[in-house]
Amino acid sequence: MDLFLQTLVSGFLKGGLYALIGMGMTLIMGVMGIINLAHGQIMMVGMYITYSLFALYGVDPYLSLFVSMPAIFVLGVTIQKYLLNPLLRAETILPENQVLMTVGVGMVLTEVMRFIFTSDYKSARTSYSNATFFLGEISFSVPLVIDLFIAIMMTVALFLFLVKTDTGKSIRATAQDKEAASLMGINAERITYITFGLGSALVAAAGTLLMPIFYLFPDIGGPFTRKAFVICVLGGLGSTVGAIFGGITLGLAEAFGATYVAMEFEDMIGLVMFILVLLFLPGGFKRITKI
Repeated sequence: MDLFLQTLVSGFLKGGLYALIGMGMTLIMGVMGIINLAHGQIMMVGMYITYSLFALYGVDPYLSLFVSMPAIFVLGVTIQKYLLNPLLRAETILPENQVLMTVGVGMVLTEVMRFIFTSDYKSARTSYSNATFFLGEISFSVPLVIDLFIAIMMTVALFLFLVKTDTGKSIRATAQDKEAASLMGINAERITYITFGLGSALVAAAGTLLMPIFYLFPDIGGPFTRKAFVICVLGGLGSTVGAIFGGITLGLAEAFGATYVAMEFEDMIGLVMFILVLLFLPGGFKRITKI
């Protein structure tokens, strides 16, 4: 029983971070209708910003959030404005080309980081990286608990932003019907800038939160892009609430797979779930929860 509870706790803590990663991708998907296949690579750039601040100036990774999120927001706006929006305006270009552009952006970001930092593994090991505390027989990783708390605050802030602010309401309106939103006076092009920047900032936050407990190298973006896509499919493409369920589900699946099957099958468990959802529940959790 203790092993089951320990696995449940570990999967839930990891799932909180996965939810943050998935929300960034599904927000972009909901407004722009494209899958950002550079999502993990953008997160990787945020992780390198965090690592650089830690290695050069001794800045705590959690404090780096105040630098990595704005920096990656600007990067996301730049990518959207100068690389993706020109394709959105060109009606003769197939929508798939926008997805292919994100693939190219991901490759460029990976090689730029490889040129600057080489392919060596980096980390930002702090005094609390391996810290734990116990509730009964169940251990809790201190960094993961902090990560979950910050992820919850960011999730609440995102929902308040989308529900309470004029810009947030404009994002929701654009996601529901871009043409109708434009007719109502919403600058849909500006909204796409903000949305891509916001989605990028969210995944940069997830990368920064991972740095005290994870390693970093230029090709790390690919696996996290795949995880984000699985989370979006599990939760229903375009559903930010669904991304929370999808992230927690993926975290739990990986934890239980690693514990009860084998550690080397951890990633495979998520991919098997992905295939099963596509076959039997193509709408993801959104279809069940009506979110």
